[in-house]
Amino acid sequence: MKLYCLSGHPTLPCNVLKFKSTTIMLDCGLDTTSVLNFLPLPLVHSPRLSKLPGWVSKDGTVNLEKELKECAGRVFVDSQPEFCLPERELLDLSTIDVILISNYHCMMALPYITEHTGFTGTVYATEPTLQIGRLLMEELVNFMERVPKAQSATSWKSKEIQRMLPGPLKDAVDVWTWKRSYSMQEVNSALSKVQLVGYSQKVELFGAVQISPLSSGYSLGSSNWIIQSHHEKVSYVSGSSLLTTHPQPMDQSSLKNSDVLILTGLTQMPTANPDGMLGEFCSNLAMTIRAGGNVLVPCYSSGVIYDLLECLYQFIESANLGTTPFYFISPVANSSLEFSQIFAEWLCHNKQSKVYLPEPPFPHAELIQTNKLKHYPSIHGDFSSEFRQPCVVFTGHPSLRFGDVVHFMELWGKSGLNTIIFTEPDFSYLDALAPYQPLAMKCVYCPIDTRLNFHQVSKLLKEVQPLHVVCPEQYTQPPVTQSHRSDLMLELQPPPMPYRRCSVLNLPFRRRYERVYILPELANSLVLSEVKPGISLANVSAVLHSKDNKHTLQSVPKPPPVAPSKKRKRVIEEPPVMLAPKPLLSGAVPLESFLATLQKHGITEIKVEETADGHILHLQEEDTLIQLEEDGTHIVCDNNEPLRTTLRDLVLRFLQKL
Repeated sequence: MKLYCLSGHPTLPCNVLKFKSTTIMLDCGLDTTSVLNFLPLPLVHSPRLSKLPGWVSKDGTVNLEKELKECAGRVFVDSQPEFCLPERELLDLSTIDVILISNYHCMMALPYITEHTGFTGTVYATEPTLQIGRLLMEELVNFMERVPKAQSATSWKSKEIQRMLPGPLKDAVDVWTWKRSYSMQEVNSALSKVQLVGYSQKVELFGAVQISPLSSGYSLGSSNWIIQSHHEKVSYVSGSSLLTTHPQPMDQSSLKNSDVLILTGLTQMPTANPDGMLGEFCSNLAMTIRAGGNVLVPCYSSGVIYDLLECLYQFIESANLGTTPFYFISPVANSSLEFSQIFAEWLCHNKQSKVYLPEPPFPHAELIQTNKLKHYPSIHGDFSSEFRQPCVVFTGHPSLRFGDVVHFMELWGKSGLNTIIFTEPDFSYLDALAPYQPLAMKCVYCPIDTRLNFHQVSKLLKEVQPLHVVCPEQYTQPPVTQSHRSDLMLELQPPPMPYRRCSVLNLPFRRRYERVYILPELANSLVLSEVKPGISLANVSAVLHSKDNKHTLQSVPKPPPVAPSKKRKRVIEEPPVMLAPKPLLSGAVPLESFLATLQKHGITEIKVEETADGHILHLQEEDTLIQLEEDGTHIVCDNNEPLRTTLRDLVLRFLQKL
């Protein structure tokens, strides 16, 4: 059993598991942190960005003024943003049988895998994962296509030039494999390969293994996966949460008795308490609005935004913010808000029960009805005529490199009254803000990450007790910035097996058993012999029939009767002769009794040598060796068949024939 690791990002995983005769890809996360190296894509012409100076090396030998621009001491690529893809050279991706998706954030690289590698398999995901994943992909394509860039920067990617660039461009990994965004056509083609599954539904793969999704408690439809055969069980835990938020709670009990547990997608903010961050978010928002400023919240169009809106719904009246407009701007804003209300069976029990009242499970429905929350596909059209300040704007993309958020950064960045509140933990807020410096607006960092922290994981692993744990190497050591915090890492016995991008792990358990079925008529013909009280054995002569990874013992076919014929038969037509099986032997040869028996038969000069597996008897006069071992007895003698036969018969006296 092997695990191929194709992504170095612990919360955007992409691994391939070879288990029995199947090849299973576990998630295909897209590492979007690479876009932080690019200049933002403004929706309207930005004089500030267009006047940025080009980059020239200190000695003047390298001039990339057209490709690289300098801003506040940092260098950015002036081109369409590109993404760091999962590794595609480590193994042939066309051999992948199935792709299992754990949540909608971990499927953003799907079109790159299914459309450009010869993939012909099936993708399994829950319905909310598919539908919200489609929205996030559609939004990404929309953000990119509405601000096309004519030139494509490639010169900076050559190793010689990259070595001379300032960080972080200098340290960027595998820049030649970075790719521009896919098209909507590729998204639709990739998602047509998805087969929907429900929690605890069992799906057979080629008769070899069974896969089943379990609720992971992190987002709508998010799943952990169980991959098991008759005798082995692998659990894949990715992006899970034990906190009480809007999704169904995590199913922990089904993870028990795992041989291997693959663990990814822990919180990126182990020291930040989500409840505390929500409180801070609300108080900073209220403070800015009271001072007459605007609040910008860069966020994804699904996920944490549902919890933020719910929190604000309870907070608005108490903070006297009833007249403040809230805007949600995204090409998929309307679909996202509606989907959250219709996936009732994927919600926590509290929200499910509201559906039967009937009430909308999320309070943002009421915010929309009372005109406190308005949603728009972009800043053009209706929004520009209805826009009034001070206000709160939720929009994407959290990287601040594309989407409507770029326009608001240019619009509000120069005023100290305004505040930007970061709630998504995927990007460093300092790196996100770098191309907008110098910036007057206030910046508040309230990362809300509800995924498991190290304390919760340690407790979970003690309860489910897997034999082996496999995890990204980042989880086996404290963070670089807090090297003294040994509580911010996984400490297990035995230690977890770490992996990094491009590593191949041989998982530390061997398959020892296979299930074989026996036909009733063959079982009926068996003759049992009792070897010990309560234990019986039978000798089976059968034909092993294997099809679709299912093995069956069938009766040996009788040779067909030969019709009398005057013609001379050819030798090849003779039916095969079925030899009677030799009797099986069981038991052990006791050394002292065997030596006494040899002496009775006139063999006296015997030298006994003890070995790790048993004993060696050297019959010196006869120049013969007898090896007595736990699982076999060997008689070695040259050109003396009568002696060998006698010794064999003496050994057989001590063994039981079946």
